Order: sequence, then C-alpha cells, then structure tokens
Amino acid sequence: MTMEKYSVLMSLYKKERPEYLRLAIDSVLNQKVAPDDIVIVKDGSLTDGLEAVLQEYTNAHPTLFNIVASEKNLGLGLALNLGLQYCKNELVARMDTDDIAKPDRCEKQLRMYESTPDLSLLGSSVDEFYSDPSRVVSRRVVPAEHKAIYEYAKKRSAFNHPTVMYKKSKVLEVGGYGDLRRNQDVDLFGRMLFSGCIAGNIGESLLWFRSNDDLAKRRKSWENTKSYIDTIKKFWKMGYSSFGDYVVIAVAQTGMFLLPVKLQHWVYKKFLRK
Repeated sequence: MTMEKYSVLMSLYKKERPEYLRLAIDSVLNQKVAPDDIVIVKDGSLTDGLEAVLQEYTNAHPTLFNIVASEKNLGLGLALNLGLQYCKNELVARMDTDDIAKPDRCEKQLRMYESTPDLSLLGSSVDEFYSDPSRVVSRRVVPAEHKAIYEYAKKRSAFNHPTVMYKKSKVLEVGGYGDLRRNQDVDLFGRMLFSGCIAGNIGESLLWFRSNDDLAKRRKSWENTKSYIDTIKKFWKMGYSSFGDYVVIAVAQTGMFLLPVKLQHWVYKKFLRK
C-alpha cells in the first residue's frame, strides 16, 4: 500500500528542555511511516542547549528539517500559523516538543485518511506520564465518531492537540490558529467543526503525553481559565455552542480554578481521565 506523504509541525520555545526535545524528534524519526518534511518553528530566541539539538538533527538530516525562526515570541497559535506556511504537504501532523509519539501513530492516521477521504481532522487518545513513559498514570480518552465529536466540542476539548493530523487547506480555510495565548487548538478545531469539516479520533492512544508540574500550573492559572470560558463564549456567539453550554463551562471552569491544586488534580484524575 502506498502511503501519502505528510509534514510534521512543531513549535519550540526557550523554556523547553533539550532532552525532551530530543525524545520528541526521535519519536518522529522512528515512525513506521516516516515524514518527508519536519517543520520546527523557533518561537523567539532559544537557549544554547536547544539550538545545539536543532543543529545536530539538521546536520544529520539536511533535506528533512526546515527550521523557521521568529525573532520575537509569537505564542503557540501564531507560531504554528507561521510554520504551516512552510509545510509542503496537505496532511500535517502536529507534535509537541515534550511528548513522545508511538511508532505507529502516523501510519494509523494515514490509513484512516486513505479509507475516509472526506476527513479533515484526526486525533487519538493519549497516555499520560510524569517522567517515564513506561509508567502511564492516566489516559485521556476522546470521542471517536464525528457526530459525538461535534457535540462534545461545544463544551470540552474533543481532541488531544499533539496527536492531531489535519489537512492544511482546511485549517487555512477557517483562518488558521487564532491570536490567543491559551486554548488555540480548542478555538481552531471548534471553528473547523462548525464550518463543516469532518473529524475523527482513533480509539486508542497513539502518543505519550507529558503531564508534569508545568501543566498543573497552566491549568491553575486564571489566564487559562478565562481563555477557555471566552472560547466557549465565542462558540455561543457564532451559533455553535448554546447559551446553556456557555453557562455550564463558565461555572465549572471557575469552580475548578478556585479548588486547591491537590483537589483539582484529584478531580481531573477521578472524573476527566481513565
């Protein structure tokens, strides 16, 4: 079977760790069906350690990597928009620089696109870990079928962003990622769904997702909470979510923000993870 070519899109920020970046890149290079195009956006100036890792891989694979530099920090959404301009394939696999893709991730997604040509957006579940991917602590499961995804995304994130493979043209049709500091993926994927894009999630974990103290801090921040509420409010204003959806999310997100960190973490583990 001939597999379609695909690009991998990553954004790199100075606070990220070289050893995590190395693991993320290796997991992409070790895919059973390898990409022919890896675009990494340098979102502002980087540390010497991160630069050294990028240099090592571009020296080893000079025709595979395309390193795109932004002098100033754009934020994830705008950095990904910049990188999309340089992706040479229609299918683009998102990847974060601290996660680890399972070896068959992209192969399974490509097969799904081959069997379902009208797909525009495809993700999967993730296995969450703290420091060792062999010690999974939880799994974030998302709905698999388009109809369930469409309803779910009115209130909650229906995709695990670093697992998503999407069609570049469909992302650009809705204007790409918004200029948001948080929840850029929730906003983009909601707009894609509302515009008529067909979506799916593979019903198994295709990625090890790093769940650490930094993630807990982002969840606890008011910036993240307000951004999520504002995103659902935007969905309501454009006719996707209902006013009831907006109220439920506003109350629930504010309530989660007010919880102590340990109790918030327990709620996530008990009710929002498997």
